[in-house]
Amino acid sequence: MIEVRWHGRGGQGAVTSVELLAMAAIDEGKYAQGFPSFGPERRGAPVEAFNRVDSRQIKLRSRIYNPDVAVVLDESLMGLVNVAAGLKPDGILIVNTVRSVAEVRKSIGYKGKIFTVDATGSPGRSWGCPSPTRPCWGP
Repeated sequence: MIEVRWHGRGGQGAVTSVELLAMAAIDEGKYAQGFPSFGPERRGAPVEAFNRVDSRQIKLRSRIYNPDVAVVLDESLMGLVNVAAGLKPDGILIVNTVRSVAEVRKSIGYKGKIFTVDATGSPGRSWGCPSPTRPCWGP
């Protein structure tokens, strides 16, 4: 089973991305879950969302504490939330930022795989909508 935890802010598309990933996995013949966890429902509030994908039926119904992958849609959350909490040592952290992998590693201390992508920058400007999830899913 692959477990993914998404960190974003209300309105950035974390919940939509979770739903799209779950639907894509189901379309590929996998079993999948996608669900959000958030406090006050307001634009800009921190949001966590989760995916599970497996080739077998998924019977777990809890939040994900030890994900294989963590996706950070808004780098400002790295100062508010421990985005690497529980991330498996061989896990993957993907951060939407213009900062280098070395800078991200230094700021959060995660020793596993880290990938950075500027998903808000030039793609958002060219589309006129700085949505960090748009480069992931396409126009």
